[in-house]
Amino acid sequence: MSVALWRPVSGCGPVCLPAPDEAPAVPVALRAARLLGLLGMMLVGTVLVVGLLPVLPAAERAAAARGWARGTARVLGMRLQVRGRPPRRPALLVANHVSWLDVLAVLAVSPARLLAKSEVRRWPLVGWLARAAGALFVDRARPRDLPATVDRVAATLRGGDPVAVFPEGTTWCGASAAAGCRPGRGFRPATFQAAIDAGVPVVPIRIGYRSAATGADTTAAAFVGDDTLWGSVRRVLAARDLVLTVRVAAALHPARDADRRALARAAEAVVHLVPARVAVPCPAAVGGLGDDPLRLRQIAVSFGRDTAVRAKRSGSIGPRDHGPVVA
Repeated sequence: MSVALWRPVSGCGPVCLPAPDEAPAVPVALRAARLLGLLGMMLVGTVLVVGLLPVLPAAERAAAARGWARGTARVLGMRLQVRGRPPRRPALLVANHVSWLDVLAVLAVSPARLLAKSEVRRWPLVGWLARAAGALFVDRARPRDLPATVDRVAATLRGGDPVAVFPEGTTWCGASAAAGCRPGRGFRPATFQAAIDAGVPVVPIRIGYRSAATGADTTAAAFVGDDTLWGSVRRVLAARDLVLTVRVAAALHPARDADRRALARAAEAVVHLVPARVAVPCPAAVGGLGDDPLRLRQIAVSFGRDTAVRAKRSGSIGPRDHGPVVA
């Protein structure tokens, strides 16, 4: 299998991002203050993951993670809104992927260990903090290593730690599927096998960004295409009235013989059924499951809410054979 098949494709790029003179911006002095605040919260996060979180009981650990996420959002001038009930037991959290800020959305729901691309290891400070926090990494340039990665995720779930993944495998600007702004192949099914093997639920999460001033969705926080991390950070530092919304859906409970592909489609349907208003259109149309809202609704309803997913595993895929990387 070629590496090109494994690497996800997004239809988003610079044209999806707001022009510098389009988005309301805060004064330069406030941007500098936000940057200092962000660096301070990174230091606080380091103290948490190295010294406190490992020894705290589960409830206090979750509260500390939520507090850090909300505090970081606050120093960036953002409001963080969470709707829905966070999971009370270990689960595989699956979410759409818009920005590096999505980590705050996940931690606001659960102190989960993140599955991140291997490139994150090399990000200044962020990479070290991710490793210290127990992040799991996947090397997208080595598709043969994916079954071992899935096994590590399953082992982590069995050990009682929740794991968060972004199964689209890439970021998109956050505009609606109707505007064509979606990764081309939808939710990748491989990591869903970990939930099946570990016998834990899958919790779909929808992440969005909007302007508090206008109420409209915004792509100001998006980290897409050839954008640099620093370029994205600068846009967030300058953004005015940014709101990070997190919607936690009811859990999907896969049966032992569940088909990971069907489970992935069901989770994707739940995530993308949440309405999203469009701030700017994206001209690049990309095909995918989300192009047909009626089909998404039918898939989601067929699995129900808080019910077992009992699709029979297809082919000869056994509990230790995760099949092809791309379904």
